[in-house]
Amino acid sequence: MTERKPPGVSFETWIDRQIRDAAERGEFDNLPGAGKPLPGAGQPDDENWWLREYLRREGVTGEVMLPVPLVLRREIENLPATVRTLPTERSVRDAVAELNTRVLACLREPSELRVPLRPVNADAVVERWRAERASRAEERPEPAQPEPEPSPADTGARPWRRWWHRLSRR
Repeated sequence: MTERKPPGVSFETWIDRQIRDAAERGEFDNLPGAGKPLPGAGQPDDENWWLREYLRREGVTGEVMLPVPLVLRREIENLPATVRTLPTERSVRDAVAELNTRVLACLREPSELRVPLRPVNADAVVERWRAERASRAEERPEPAQPEPEPSPADTGARPWRRWWHRLSRR
């Protein structure tokens, strides 16, 4: 498409003629997405479409753009689900202490954003964690008793000995 628009021809007719000629030559056949609807067609216009697409493409959630008090508030709400997978009471207390440290640091910083925020009671979180573990232990059936392994005398094999026992018997 290096040819120039001839004088006396409007841009619209010149462009339409070039598109028609390319279609007749088959240059638009077998294009990716041919016959498929355009993405986003029929949806309302969104002025932040580029931002949403960028976050989706990079695999980042929108939470990274939230102010710190709102992120902490969301972490406090999700704390029971977070500590549910922790194995020990010490690790639960450490997780709550780390969150409380960040909450206190946020409360000390001046901010125009007024979000009600306060430290979490570690004892209440631990009690809830214990109660959930106890209820899950009750729901879980006891494992079946494993079959005892046959002794070497039952199989006719020689009993296994440690190497230093073999040296002392010579």
